[in-house]
Amino acid sequence: MAALAIEPDNFGNPLLMKSELGRPMQRGFTLPSPDFAYGRPNVSKDGGALDAMTGWTPTATLPGSAGNREKKAERDFIALNKACVGSGLITAREQFEYRATHDVRRRVSEEEKSKIKIRRIPASMTFGVSTRPSTPVFDLLEHKYQDRWLQDRRKNEIVKREIHQQKQNQNKGIYETRASLLRKHCPPVEAPPLWQMPRFQKQSPHLETFRSQQARKAAYSHHATDCTARTGVFGHGIYEGAKS
Repeated sequence: MAALAIEPDNFGNPLLMKSELGRPMQRGFTLPSPDFAYGRPNVSKDGGALDAMTGWTPTATLPGSAGNREKKAERDFIALNKACVGSGLITAREQFEYRATHDVRRRVSEEEKSKIKIRRIPASMTFGVSTRPSTPVFDLLEHKYQDRWLQDRRKNEIVKREIHQQKQNQNKGIYETRASLLRKHCPPVEAPPLWQMPRFQKQSPHLETFRSQQARKAAYSHHATDCTARTGVFGHGIYEGAKS
């Protein structure tokens, strides 16, 4: 098959190129001349590999690096909001327009300035993550962690007891008076009666199984003394057997 002829004008435009039969579509890009050096140019002149092998200082920074750039101070929104309220601007839209036209920067403290400065790294410093110490297997086998936890618990209990004893000793000479007892006393409040329809409030019961009020009280008192030996929630069942 004859090679596909591509015009020079259409070679740089992938949309105008036509793909060959049974082959993937070609991409036409114009490459620079053979003497072109690819990559990012090195602005700083640090001496190259020779200085790195002989006397390279790790604290040296590039001229355009982030360490030499002065960090711009952040906006002080607290001062801006305070100025908005002082100017009589209350709504969110008015405050947004005020912040768009005014600018207040936050003052950098001395502590933050010291953090921004580049610290000189000592030559004997070792970089990386420190190795984790090995697990003490003998302490695990001898249950030392359990014993240590029990000792801490005992110490905490002793401290709590001492604090409680100190409070008791402080209140030893204090006695209650009638005024202090009345201040602590809460008078009992009777529960409100159950709701009842008005027409049934003044109606007396139609059935009374006790002959008199004294017989009713005597029956209830006998039930109160006898219910402890009977089964059931209210003590109405049969007598229970003796329990060992």
